[in-house]
Amino acid sequence: MREIRHQYATVRGHRIFYREAGPRDASAVVLLHGFPTSSRMFRRLIPALADRFRVIAPDHLGFGRSDTPAADRFPYTFDALTDITEAFLAGLGVTDYALYVQDYGAPIGWRLALRNPRAVTAVVTQNGNAYEDGFVPEFWEPVWAYAKDPGPGTEPAARHGLSLEAIRWQYLHGVDHPELVDPDLWIADHRDVSRPGNDLAQLSLFRDYATNRPLYPQVHAYFRERRVPLLAVWGAEDPIFGPDGARAFARDLPDAEIHLVSGGGHFLLETHLETVSDRMRDFLTRTLSSSL
Repeated sequence: MREIRHQYATVRGHRIFYREAGPRDASAVVLLHGFPTSSRMFRRLIPALADRFRVIAPDHLGFGRSDTPAADRFPYTFDALTDITEAFLAGLGVTDYALYVQDYGAPIGWRLALRNPRAVTAVVTQNGNAYEDGFVPEFWEPVWAYAKDPGPGTEPAARHGLSLEAIRWQYLHGVDHPELVDPDLWIADHRDVSRPGNDLAQLSLFRDYATNRPLYPQVHAYFRERRVPLLAVWGAEDPIFGPDGARAFARDLPDAEIHLVSGGGHFLLETHLETVSDRMRDFLTRTLSSSL
């Protein structure tokens, strides 16, 4: 098993923590995590891929072990997080790479692809949405309301998403074997989002999530024009991004490989690691070898 290197890079004056493993001259695979976690979600996936690929997993600014500048000192938007990720990869000399995107990682990944379409060699999306189809209304209606009219009437429902109860729910809802999920995960995530001032950073990203939807037509055009190889491996019981979000990729990418994992939830790697890693290894080996 390949060892994981735990490192920091300075990007535009901010310290970004990242995990890396595998040969530095191998094809790069960049793992982009979602809310409210960090590269910690990839701690078991990284060694499962690193014998064959150079695997890089940063913590987004405001998450995990990366810096958390105050919301009045850094604009917490998906454009800004993409700026940081783009500069981070450039600093490592990574010019082309496959992407694994989950939750928040998806809008960052789509922006990277739109900015430099030739850089992205393949996409693995694990409950990372690019279509209206995937939004589960019960979860998203309070988010849209807060984005449209932030204030005392809508903020309490948004703030609930930062609570230990809500984070635990994200890990366990719909999961067929909840005993496989380590409770330390939601406790660590809650600790990180509860750092002083981080609530304002996270609320800013909640509001900004609405800016991702208008980008979708551009993302769909990118899919049609570039025909980027795509694997959607999706927790079928995810209460945030439902399975229709996975199926929708086939509209613009008829060759997309779509796999719905029964009994899997939002954080699929916690309960179905082998399913995901096996499909990824097969997909990336076929895809990246053919692109050489």
